[in-house]
Amino acid sequence: MQINLISDTVTKPTPEMLKAMMNAEVGDDVFKSDPTVNKLQVKIAEMFGMEDALFFPSGTMANQTAIKLHTQPGDKLFCDKWAHVYNFEGGGAAFNSGVTSHLIDGNRGTFTANQLEEAISGGRSDIHVPYSRLVAIENTTNKGGGACWDYQEILKIQKVCKQNNLALHLDGARLFNALVAKNETPEQYGKVFDTISICLSKGLGAPIGSVLLSSKENIAKALRIRKLFGGAMRQVGYLAAAGIYALDNHVERLAIDHSRAKAIGDALQKCTLIKNVEPIETNIVIFNVIDSIKEQDFIALLNKQGISLISMGQGKLRMVTHLDFTEEMLEIVIKTIENI
Repeated sequence: MQINLISDTVTKPTPEMLKAMMNAEVGDDVFKSDPTVNKLQVKIAEMFGMEDALFFPSGTMANQTAIKLHTQPGDKLFCDKWAHVYNFEGGGAAFNSGVTSHLIDGNRGTFTANQLEEAISGGRSDIHVPYSRLVAIENTTNKGGGACWDYQEILKIQKVCKQNNLALHLDGARLFNALVAKNETPEQYGKVFDTISICLSKGLGAPIGSVLLSSKENIAKALRIRKLFGGAMRQVGYLAAAGIYALDNHVERLAIDHSRAKAIGDALQKCTLIKNVEPIETNIVIFNVIDSIKEQDFIALLNKQGISLISMGQGKLRMVTHLDFTEEMLEIVIKTIENI
């Protein structure tokens, strides 16, 4: 049995999702005439209490569109040093928007309102520094091991943004994991952020797609930016149908992924080859092996047992639980760790 814990993006559509996809009514989305895409966009906008939404082929394109929406070349973006928009989007903020990234030295991918205020304060009236325009946060944090932001801290960050005329974007690639883990609601986040990107192809299990949410004015601009980035699609309702099915059927079950991740973490804590396991809040497990072995050797050990995982760099290894990771697979992984 092959067990893939590299990411929650490795899942395949369930039979029920495939049925929904094959039965989708479609049209040409470039002309806004794909009824299933329109249904998805209305559905998720209403979930978050936001005015409008736009379907994208990837979360990176949705995030990069949001950055371009809020900035002009030469402006400054504030984000955590581990943020996905800085580390894992190919330098897109600089390439696509000409934006400088000010990295905040946060904790597990999160930072405080005080840290943001301190970062902003140095350049309010200095002609030598870029204009401060945008703050981006990521919830949950990928490189931070699926850490969830504290909602009260987010409200404080929103206040700092308003005081300094900064837009606030949420990279919500795994936001539903945070909502389930923290017992929060989409509406809470829709009230805070100017733009939100939601990935449908991670824990929610759709094969592809992300959605950007914002005001009608911003989404009208985002439509043009998506075209500029090459993201206009035709009969994409077949994929939007998977997103609708995922939102209807795969949100609450994320709690199962979280519990399985914690079980793996418990097994790793007891393994003599493991130096430390970072706190596990959702479906991502990040850990380090002891100094006397190489991380690639540990990966090879598990690969021989049919278990795939990935390196995050800087000595960090990662396992991610997901829709296709079953209870039987969990038992095999735990027994393998115990017997290494």
